[in-house]
Amino acid sequence: MTPDVRVRPARADDVADLLTICLQTGDAGRDASSLHSDPELLGRVWAVPYLDLEPAHAFVATVDGTVVGYVLGTPDTRVFEDRAERLYWPQLRLRYPLGPVTGRTAADEDLVALVHAPPTAPAAVVERWPGHLHVDLLPSAQGYGLGRRLVGRVRGSLARDGCSGIHVGVDPHNEAALGFYRHLGFADLPATPGVAYLGVQMPPGRE
Repeated sequence: MTPDVRVRPARADDVADLLTICLQTGDAGRDASSLHSDPELLGRVWAVPYLDLEPAHAFVATVDGTVVGYVLGTPDTRVFEDRAERLYWPQLRLRYPLGPVTGRTAADEDLVALVHAPPTAPAAVVERWPGHLHVDLLPSAQGYGLGRRLVGRVRGSLARDGCSGIHVGVDPHNEAALGFYRHLGFADLPATPGVAYLGVQMPPGRE
């Protein structure tokens, strides 16, 4: 039987799936479960802020009703960073305080440091590519064209919101992700230590 493959708007009750997918793809596309003592921490940093603050630009992919991937975006990175600083990070800092905590791994500590000092996108990137997105897809769900469909869906929603260009930040060791974005027309941008940036221009109001 042909699988029922769909892309739909994300809902608040998709949080658990987003947390799981983020963890299972969090090590340069591989399962990061062994790196973290708290299975929610990675997703609370890299996925949930978008579902909370930019729900209009959050979509999930499903296969036979099971969520297997997501795309999350914002049309204005600087506005998103400001809203997250006011509305999202303070509550997460209470949940994940700085300092030694029994059982935390080195990877956990790195993420907690990001919670308390979130990175910002380089000015040279956001000047021409003001929006950004994140895509994660379980390896078991690859081969259905869902990655392309997810990116197409969020590009459409961001363009309709007036976004003229979007960028992605990728682990430079994740060759599969780099190749995926390049195949979709994203061009390499100046990199920063630990992050490879790619961007694509979009005529406003069009996919």
